[in-house]
Amino acid sequence: MKDIRLDSPLKGQLVELKEVNDPAFAGGAMGLGAAVKDPDGKVYSPVDGEITVLFETKHAIGIKSVDGAEILIHVGLDTVKLNGEHFEAKVAQGDTVKKGQLLLEFDEAAIKAAGYDTTTPVLVTNAADFGQITVALADQEITSSAAGKSEAAASVDDSEYADLPKEARVAKLIEKYVGGMDNVRNAEHCATRLRLIINDKSKIDEKAIENIDGVKGQFFAAAQYQIILGTGFVDKVFAEFVKGTTFSGVSNKEEAYAQMTPIQKISRTFGDVFVPIIPVLVATGLFMGLRGAAQSLGVQFSPNVLLLSQILTDTAFIFLPALVCWSTMKRFGGTPVIGLVLGLMLVGPQLPNAWAVAGGDVKPIPMDIFGMTIGIVGYQGSVLPALVLGIFAAKLQKALKSFVPDIIDLIVTPFITLFVSMILGILIVGPIMHSLETTIFGAVSAFLQMPMGIGGFIVGGLQQVIVVFGVHHVFNALEVQLLATTGVDPFNAIITGAIVAQGGAAVAVALKTQDKKKRALYISSAVPAFLGITEPAIFGINLRFMKPFLYALVGGAFAGGVASFMHLAGTGMGITVLPGTLLYLDHLLEYLIVNAIGFGIAFGLTFTLFTPEE
Repeated sequence: MKDIRLDSPLKGQLVELKEVNDPAFAGGAMGLGAAVKDPDGKVYSPVDGEITVLFETKHAIGIKSVDGAEILIHVGLDTVKLNGEHFEAKVAQGDTVKKGQLLLEFDEAAIKAAGYDTTTPVLVTNAADFGQITVALADQEITSSAAGKSEAAASVDDSEYADLPKEARVAKLIEKYVGGMDNVRNAEHCATRLRLIINDKSKIDEKAIENIDGVKGQFFAAAQYQIILGTGFVDKVFAEFVKGTTFSGVSNKEEAYAQMTPIQKISRTFGDVFVPIIPVLVATGLFMGLRGAAQSLGVQFSPNVLLLSQILTDTAFIFLPALVCWSTMKRFGGTPVIGLVLGLMLVGPQLPNAWAVAGGDVKPIPMDIFGMTIGIVGYQGSVLPALVLGIFAAKLQKALKSFVPDIIDLIVTPFITLFVSMILGILIVGPIMHSLETTIFGAVSAFLQMPMGIGGFIVGGLQQVIVVFGVHHVFNALEVQLLATTGVDPFNAIITGAIVAQGGAAVAVALKTQDKKKRALYISSAVPAFLGITEPAIFGINLRFMKPFLYALVGGAFAGGVASFMHLAGTGMGITVLPGTLLYLDHLLEYLIVNAIGFGIAFGLTFTLFTPEE
């Protein structure tokens, strides 16, 4: 077979596919090649060929080279949900292109700010037709081969559709094994996968679907049943699948949201609101960690340098309501800049500073309303007032747009939205939500500070169970509030042990597995856990066998208990395990001990008590 060598179409850091946080790409189901982390925002053609796939969302490009290689460049993960925002195509589907020609530009910073991973897989999707496949970038090279890749265990009986074209046959078989079209609520597709909203999961024959000739894998994610078909082919299968239906192929995000439980909906909403602002809080936490580490080493800062460092570390929390209100307005369909201004009003310099009021240095401004005296203060570092006010303002703005004439909409709608929301926020929502926030925060803080690390033991033992149910984003608001109020995040220190424990259990399963292919798969699923992402380890290994998952919970409980007992806390949030060390530069030894306990207990229990035959 002919070998292929491709120059990377993007500049950045070349990494192996197993480091991609997506099972379809990491497992090689979509093809072989490499991925580029932190790309620079420009995609160039790696070959002479033809553009065979270019989605309206512009997040993925398929090229067929003159040598017959079918190449997929997929910018970021789940970026189809951006609907083309932050992408600009320089070519069209069907164009003939030359090697080195600019194909696409994208705003990497904006995509990250929207909460998406920009790691870009570069794949040869028909890798089985070639020998070694090498992707090169500067002095880096990654080589892979399709030789020895396992095939599906068995084929399904497709004799009744034998006379149909392949795409129609695959569509009919998928329809059959998902329980018929009556079991499908909605259907769409991205560059590589058919995405279905299913009424009754129990009617799906997953093994049969996986063994359909043309299907490269299947899994559930984000309340969608995703069937991996590959670039180009997925378009044809989708067209056959939706024939005779009312499915339009538009995003079924709302359908997926409708199928969630109330707790999952709340968690998803918190995630949608807080994930976009986490990068800022991570950066702030790194600044705090570096300053703390330097001071612990005896470095003395001049007053001016210390002032500059405080600007870096304090600004995000002083104006936290503005960030929260901006993100909330965006999530609920309002105008983000109105949310930004509304959040800034909550911390206006004319209002008494909340921290100064709490310290007794200044007093609230008294205002009499209907015979009641309300103390007006700023809401520096508060989360709930901005969150609730952002939801109200978005709903109000949408309601106003439904009847305000277009000719005066630009003036009237923002004015009424800001005026009503500001009055409501300062006089009603702010005081009520701030009181509720203070009560909740006090209760959580007391729980985490229970003697002998009991609170940390409980949280560390249960946190990954909450991840399984997909409701862990509810803790984003808690962590933000902890950082804004105390300057540190003890919750981060507790859960890092729970996360590394899942990785430890997965590594133990891999080492005890005799099958080399399975061992390689298990190790590739375990690696992301050490970067803070446990879903591949949980769903690919630990939860399937159950015992490793339970042993990992034990490791997480003890690690969380020790972290709580030592009063360990990070200077930021959003990163754990290996990347998380940057948040603990001034308490690095204690952090390493917590991670070692989580890994060691989970690994030891799994390696000693679990056998793969189970």
